[in-house]
Amino acid sequence: VQLVESGGGWVQPGGSLKLSCAGSGFTFSSYHMSWYRQAPGKERQLVARITSAGGSTNYADSVKGRFTISRDNAKNTMYLQMNSLKPEDTAVYYCAAAQRGTVRGWGQGTQVTVSS
Repeated sequence: VQLVESGGGWVQPGGSLKLSCAGSGFTFSSYHMSWYRQAPGKERQLVARITSAGGSTNYADSVKGRFTISRDNAKNTMYLQMNSLKPEDTAVYYCAAAQRGTVRGWGQGTQVTVSS
């Protein structure tokens, strides 16, 4: 399982970013996918997840209504559209691929910084 995130960067509060996670080396459409984030000095937390066919999504309460997870199985890619960003969204964002409740692979992470 190989995962590569992209799209991170610096944005002002209230701004938007769209993260991408490209998968290879596995049958992307057979895996549930998730976004996690880890801020300095804090534990990694689940941000959002999407089922293998994209039919169901879940979000952390802190991002509901602001973030949208999606996937394109034809492109082996997952996305995270982040709107109305807040300073507390600053973290390294990771994507993960899971099967049968177990994470099978992690990306290297992409930094998101929200500040004025």
